[in-house]
Amino acid sequence: MDKLSQLRKEYKKHQLTEEMALGDPLSQFKVWIHEAVEAELPEPNAFILSTVSENGTPASRTMLLKGVDAGGFVFYTNYNSDKARDLAFFPVASICFLWLGLERQVRISGPVTKVSREESEEYFHSRPRESQIGAWVSPQSQTIGSRQELEDRLEEMTKQFKDTDVIPLPLNWGGYRLQPVEMEFWQGRPNRLHDRLLYSENESGGWKIQRLAP
Repeated sequence: MDKLSQLRKEYKKHQLTEEMALGDPLSQFKVWIHEAVEAELPEPNAFILSTVSENGTPASRTMLLKGVDAGGFVFYTNYNSDKARDLAFFPVASICFLWLGLERQVRISGPVTKVSREESEEYFHSRPRESQIGAWVSPQSQTIGSRQELEDRLEEMTKQFKDTDVIPLPLNWGGYRLQPVEMEFWQGRPNRLHDRLLYSENESGGWKIQRLAP
């Protein structure tokens, strides 16, 4: 542990200038995540979701992005989970993508709303059958006595659905969409003089781009 302060890495792979940046941050994000996929980085759609609970305690966890469109960033979870309770109390969140292989990070913040039941059903039925059953098995974020409880519940639900062609979407499971109001693109550069471009939504619905000091 005493060697942590000596860890150093010089970032030299890319740069991010105002001339290179696209005018729309969602378009810029799509370029970067496509490059992360093409670079075969592990879990390129993984991000950290940060929420705030009713008592003011922040909480972060890793999620997987399942869609990005004109409305924002879509992810799915159990509506009885801790994160869902946080979002019900304070429906604003921050998400952060880190692609170390490209020396890049993207931070995004904005209001969060549930996606439609129809959109949740479409995604739910695109998942592997085992994952669909898993959504019925886990009482996410609740205390359980043992791993065996989950195994027993899995066996029970697998038997229950064995003759069911289309597994129904649980009422307590579905998606959220974060609509960005700010997006910051960070590109590692030499000498810790990194490139940071902040997109902020303006009153006319467009985007203002500002360079931040590293």
